[in-house]
Amino acid sequence: MRQLPWREVPLQHRTREQGHGRREIRRLKICTVKPGLLFPHAVQAIEVKRRRTSRTTNKTTIKTIYAVTSLASQATPERIAELICGHWQIEALRHVRDVTYAEDASRVRTGTAPRAMATLRNVAIGLIRQAGWTSIAAATDHYRSRTDHALQLLDLEA
Repeated sequence: MRQLPWREVPLQHRTREQGHGRREIRRLKICTVKPGLLFPHAVQAIEVKRRRTSRTTNKTTIKTIYAVTSLASQATPERIAELICGHWQIEALRHVRDVTYAEDASRVRTGTAPRAMATLRNVAIGLIRQAGWTSIAAATDHYRSRTDHALQLLDLEA
């Protein structure tokens, strides 16, 4: 993917965002790929360069990611950028579930139990965020030791 002629491909989409203590610029380039790429149904290759600057340290990092898609002309650069961002949001939630709730170490592995546990964790994270917490780990510790507060969060009184 890196060896595609990205320097010759024009910039097709750019976003600027601020939040979470950083400024971020994302640049997106898309090119049509020829058959024979290692991804059998790939129609387009995508390069995303993400430049993040911390507002506290003023340190800048640049990360480049590559992706492929089987979407052709029906996917505009704006839509592809939206899909990539949506994927990162899912990965962020998955990271929270693993770090805070040790999901990867869970021994629940059979039937529908893993999906049910992931759903319960997602509900817990959603309720915690709705209550205004910014740290899921801190909120989990808080509610673990104060079950009466957890019941209030659910609008259930003991």
